[in-house]
Amino acid sequence: MNKMSSVHSLSRPGTSKKQAASVQFRNVTKRYGSVTAVDNVSFTIEPGQLVTLLGPSGCGKTTTLRMIAGLEMASEGQILIGGRDVTNLSAADRDVSMVFQSYALFPHMSVLENVAYGPSVQGASKKDANEMAMEKLSLIGLKGLEKRAPSELSGGQQQRVAVARALVLEPQVLLFDEPLSNLDAKLRRRVREDIRELQQSLNLTVAYVTHDQEEALAVSDHIIVMSNARIAQTGTPRELYEEPADLFVADFIGDANIISGDLVSVAGPTAQVKIGNVSLQLPHRNAGHGAVKLAVRPDAIFLDETAATTSGALTGTVRKASYLGTQVEYEVDSAIGDLFVVQYGRKEPIAPGTPVSISFANQRGVAIVPNA
Repeated sequence: MNKMSSVHSLSRPGTSKKQAASVQFRNVTKRYGSVTAVDNVSFTIEPGQLVTLLGPSGCGKTTTLRMIAGLEMASEGQILIGGRDVTNLSAADRDVSMVFQSYALFPHMSVLENVAYGPSVQGASKKDANEMAMEKLSLIGLKGLEKRAPSELSGGQQQRVAVARALVLEPQVLLFDEPLSNLDAKLRRRVREDIRELQQSLNLTVAYVTHDQEEALAVSDHIIVMSNARIAQTGTPRELYEEPADLFVADFIGDANIISGDLVSVAGPTAQVKIGNVSLQLPHRNAGHGAVKLAVRPDAIFLDETAATTSGALTGTVRKASYLGTQVEYEVDSAIGDLFVVQYGRKEPIAPGTPVSISFANQRGVAIVPNA
């Protein structure tokens, strides 16, 4: 078995000698001339947590990661690692390691030489550097491949060599910049599970950059969603998915139908919200009476072709149906707009052109979006 799952039995003395460190940004700004790439950003990554910086291209997430690494210097603000101010320290003085999107392996070196390179540069003897490298290669399931060249490895194996090379110096913080973008979908899912298992087993502090929402939801303790150089929302995957702070987060974290509703009454923490003829009880999230915007997840919408003419029901017509094996995806025309709907476990899709009644999950998958 050539997987990182071997880590369960490898948290032995010498595997991780340093304590996990926190990372803190205090009002950090990065400018390139007149362009502000990161604008007054503050956050804390607690020791031993995996926190993902998530957002579309150009939002500032990679620049933020590079400022943690010391590859970019902050224009304003303060950066602390393990409580130590590293704002003006070089990358070499920060005790962090980075796994790059391209892996950046040396093509003329063997796997072992690639991983041993860091300790060698820092003055370790060849024997000690090789021993350290072999320990990490064994840890991530690549023992036996140490003599191969990177070109003789699969994409997933190359990615693991890059991880081993980052781990070999036992950094306080491990950084990942879009580490799975060069892998196919199935391998991407497997390797992200490997990374998460490794991070938890070794109690590593990890900052992880991706634009892939599913990837972020799968691996993270917390997610920092960035938009236009600022933080849009920070929270656990569940908080971001179920309680988006604004329309951008609602639409970016997973698929969401943004529809209009009417908040008619509030009782305690819940509100009665009407969507057409349908009434729901939802957490009010400090929204006031009147028109509100709702984020409705595709699997929180239920279609019923047998009750399409029920009096008072919200109705629509299936425009398109796509069978995807475990699920069927629909595009539905309705009085409240175009809807994207996902049904699981259904073998025969509802045929396009079929009238349907539309209902919603109560308290799950439907959220009032504040400030919208």
